[in-house]
Amino acid sequence: MATRSMDDWLDAYGESHQNPTNKKVHFVCVPVIFFTIVGFLWAIPAPLFTGFWACLALVGVTLYYARLSPPIAAGMLAFSLLCLLALSLLESAGVTIWLFSLVVFVLAWIGQFWGHKVEGKKPSFFEDIQYLMIGPAWIMGFLYRKWGIKY
Repeated sequence: MATRSMDDWLDAYGESHQNPTNKKVHFVCVPVIFFTIVGFLWAIPAPLFTGFWACLALVGVTLYYARLSPPIAAGMLAFSLLCLLALSLLESAGVTIWLFSLVVFVLAWIGQFWGHKVEGKKPSFFEDIQYLMIGPAWIMGFLYRKWGIKY
């Protein structure tokens, strides 16, 4: 079984994300969903330190991206670290992370499905669950192209 390249994944993902409105929705909702998933993991009681499960999962996520594109992995690692910092700040401000993550997660998915209704195409992850990981990379790839960074 041949392994798809990052370009293959991003091109295929992009096929169901052509509508300008759907693209804008995804540029907001995909990073928000990523953040809330990290938030759910952050909220799981941890054996060593707060956020242990989130950090452990993000190591796996970074390795997944590194297999496809080290530059994309570096960008996603930077974003992941920002998510951890934001969660730490939210928690120290007294925010209940799991509840915050749940509310924002649901709202972001409503936005995603509305965007796909506007697009007139089903979400990519209905075809392959790995597209849930490709969405954030698709946004990072867009930013890299805009900034002239090769991936």
